[in-house]
Amino acid sequence: MAGKYIEIEEVPEDLKRKVHQSLAFKTGNFIWRVKFSTPMNPSTVNSTNMYLTSEFGETIKTNIHYDILNNTIEVSPAEPYAEGVSYYLNITTNVESKGGQKLKAPVKLRFKL
Repeated sequence: MAGKYIEIEEVPEDLKRKVHQSLAFKTGNFIWRVKFSTPMNPSTVNSTNMYLTSEFGETIKTNIHYDILNNTIEVSPAEPYAEGVSYYLNITTNVESKGGQKLKAPVKLRFKL
């Protein structure tokens, strides 16, 4: 069995040390967990501000859940990813903390199964 189940293809240089995978088994429904250092404004944690797209520019239907206790946002696809297709996790600067602080720059991570 392979050690890696998704291939993270592209990560902004300043985030390379923070992006990693921890998987117990292969699944086409890989869930992204985005950890923040401060409590988030729940009204900004939505599919407009955090979303998945395919390499073809299609927006992927997602389920988004904010874990208030751990300051973690989970983004999962509503349907399994297709193998061999590149996808993007997009996080806009409209995601903000409870104090109103926004991300300095948008985040776009490319990955595939």
